[in-house]
Amino acid sequence: MKSKNLLLTFYFLLLIFSGCVTVPRREALLEYDINGTAYLPLITYCERQGINWDYDIVTRTIILNKGVHKVNMRAGDTLVLIDGRPQKLSLPVDIYQGTIVVPYKFKEQVLDNLFVRATPAYGKPALDLRRIKKVVVDAGHGGEDAGAKGKTGLREKVVNLDIAKRLASLLKEDGIEVVMTRTADRFITLQGRVDIANKSGGDLFVSIHSNAHRSRSVNGFEVYYISPKVSDTKRALYASRNGAPLNIDPKCFAGQSENIKTILWDMIYTNCRAESIELARSICKQVGNGGLNIKMLGVKNANFQVLRGARIPAVLVEVGYLTNRTEENYLKNSYYRQKIAEEIRQGIESYASGLIFAQGDKR
Repeated sequence: MKSKNLLLTFYFLLLIFSGCVTVPRREALLEYDINGTAYLPLITYCERQGINWDYDIVTRTIILNKGVHKVNMRAGDTLVLIDGRPQKLSLPVDIYQGTIVVPYKFKEQVLDNLFVRATPAYGKPALDLRRIKKVVVDAGHGGEDAGAKGKTGLREKVVNLDIAKRLASLLKEDGIEVVMTRTADRFITLQGRVDIANKSGGDLFVSIHSNAHRSRSVNGFEVYYISPKVSDTKRALYASRNGAPLNIDPKCFAGQSENIKTILWDMIYTNCRAESIELARSICKQVGNGGLNIKMLGVKNANFQVLRGARIPAVLVEVGYLTNRTEENYLKNSYYRQKIAEEIRQGIESYASGLIFAQGDKR
């Protein structure tokens, strides 16, 4: 019996060394013991898993992204943003011997699930409803605020509401919940629109507008995000001091200073601007390829109040110039409005599914 067991052991070891049998083990990553806790070098892990990373040496902020997922963190903090949502770690991200390190448990329980096990295949066009569940659709102007006016009398508030309703219906068909700032011809203040967006629990804010210019030759489609000149730190201080609600267990903030909340809001706003840029690019790309025969003016930034005040990724879409005779005629047409709505919807879906990253479009 003893000789039989020895023989089985010999065969098992032979199979292991020949590669036919494997035994579970940790990855061959360098580990550091910091106060009894296992940490690993973050950059080495990212390079092995093909995760894009960026580190700001001044703010000590790290941004990771791959596929549809993004993680924002700051060295020394236990609060991180995972796909734009706050989460508290039991131990902080740290810098050890000049290297950014993260707790091994954070790697196993969060990073592996986001970037290794659950990353979709490149080029897969499916909409990731885990990322985008609710969209706030804002029809610009309304009521006594008619907005721009075309040569033949077409009013911006009418065009905006019609396209916004069409977009809302299309998103609902995809299983996305929609919150509209207005569904009728009524006036809502800019701050009122911001409040609706921030209280909605939405994932995105899309404001629909029609443009105007003194020169009737100016025409085209463009999408705006919040200007980089707007200070995220100032917005974060305002949000923190005014008790803006964070999507995180209140117990996580027990005994923590206002400064920690401000840091988290700063990270949220920075992340929202980055996501807004990607959303704007995705919408412009889709509309540009949609066969609408419209001039693409592209992605721009501005200090619009609805963008400045939103605490979620937000864009303002200018569907065309009512002061341009050709585009006014286009925007009178219900078929054209439907096509505009469909292309905006597809741009949102492309953004949500991560195709802007998966297809290698780095811009």
